[in-house]
Amino acid sequence: MAVPESTALMYELEGTVEENLNRHLAAAQEWMPHEFVPWSEGRNFADLGGEAWDPEQSRVSPIARTALEVNLLTEDNLPSYHREIERAFGRDGAWGTWVHRWTAEEGRHGICIRDYLLVTRAVDPVELERMRMATMQAGYETEDKPLLRVCAYVSFQELATRLSHRNTGRYTQDPLAEKLLARVSTDENLHMVFYRNLVKAAFEISPDAMMRAITDEVLDFAMPGAVIPSFARRAALIAKAGIYDLRIHHDDVVMPLLRYWKVFDREGFGEVGETARDELAAFVKNLDAQAARFEERRDAAAARAAARGLPAL
Repeated sequence: MAVPESTALMYELEGTVEENLNRHLAAAQEWMPHEFVPWSEGRNFADLGGEAWDPEQSRVSPIARTALEVNLLTEDNLPSYHREIERAFGRDGAWGTWVHRWTAEEGRHGICIRDYLLVTRAVDPVELERMRMATMQAGYETEDKPLLRVCAYVSFQELATRLSHRNTGRYTQDPLAEKLLARVSTDENLHMVFYRNLVKAAFEISPDAMMRAITDEVLDFAMPGAVIPSFARRAALIAKAGIYDLRIHHDDVVMPLLRYWKVFDREGFGEVGETARDELAAFVKNLDAQAARFEERRDAAAARAAARGLPAL
């Protein structure tokens, strides 16, 4: 009986997974959420006595609150992500060890961001919980994507998440939030490196299939938080603020990974790989143009607002 292609590929990549797992564990530092969100410095919930949340209690701006909520709600859907990545990677050997380590680290991100938001009364806790319930009930599905597409997607997604957290922290202008989200961003970067290295190794084993998978994921890319209620409106506000927009996605997410994998310099592709690369090149060129148009519109809107003495957002 023939061995399924995905099983054979996983077997060939097992050594790469184990090597990168060990590298990740050596680089990942132990850290505790309470080190970044000292409860003794937060509001005393006992003294609040059930007081309704008021925006004046928040130390961050409305846009920063939106970005923080989106980041947290994205992390909240971890049970769905775990299910999907375990389906693709399995529970056995180094693959399974990685799945559970990654899940544990991602879980900590949700814990510490929620602690920060609740301790500092940064957002409405009632509305936050309602959104959490809606987001988790929506869930997240990859529709049984094959292994190489999963590896490609999580490479881009982890880098995008890293930048979203880092830029949100800076935008808050709150040293506590910036320090916390910088720590979370460091984890996300380590996750990206793990997946990025898997893709690099897969290129040596199955270049055409890996090229096709990368192209499909770049063309269809959407953040897992897209299931969050009113995500499109929230994402638009975040983009207008420059926290995460098309320019960042093109310049700081897509292109760095394509350069690392030497996508446009590789030789030896068959027809499948060459066709996929041509599609990718055309898409990336169009994405760059879309980013430029968005920046022009945003700058024009900011100029009009400034002329009227209004804030840009």
